[in-house]
Amino acid sequence: MKKISYERIYKSQEYLSPLGEINHRALFGGYTLAVDDAVFAMVSDGELYLRACEQSATYCAKNASSFLTLVKRGRPILLNYYRVDDCLWQDKDKLLQLSSFALDAARNERHLRRQRNRLKDLPNLTFQIEVLLYEAGIMNEETLRTLGAKESWLKIRQINKALSIKVLFALEGAIEGLHEAALPADTRRELTEWVNALPAQRESHYAR
Repeated sequence: MKKISYERIYKSQEYLSPLGEINHRALFGGYTLAVDDAVFAMVSDGELYLRACEQSATYCAKNASSFLTLVKRGRPILLNYYRVDDCLWQDKDKLLQLSSFALDAARNERHLRRQRNRLKDLPNLTFQIEVLLYEAGIMNEETLRTLGAKESWLKIRQINKALSIKVLFALEGAIEGLHEAALPADTRRELTEWVNALPAQRESHYAR
């Protein structure tokens, strides 16, 4: 399957070369495709998926496009990427147009993220949590996402031993773009079990 995915990546790079230099990177068992770090497509199981956006909404509805589902921490996650079918592969002009729409949307989102300079602007994150993250060397959203909620929580807990599990939920929600209370029950349970499995933290993780 890896070979098939790489063949699809190379074909995508060939067909979409007018967009610029397309780089790929492994992610959740698939691969992201990006131009200048703006991710506009993914390849999974040998199929190309384009980022859905307002400009491609009519096409997706008309063609009943199927969307990409990946498994993260044992649960399926529906992503906003639609599959490029055989008909679209045969229409290179249309494929390039839709890919251009996807890339523009990715660039716009990246621009908005860069405008949101403060970690406290993310869901659930207070000024106090932001200060702790800064002290732990986590200065921006990209670093927070790269480390993940667990590793980030462990780093700031070295600074404040009294951190509660609610802060872990807050970090996970910030990464997922959700209010802490809206985290799925499975996610909350998995994070709780993870904390309980850390012997040195069992007695104090509920304390503030």
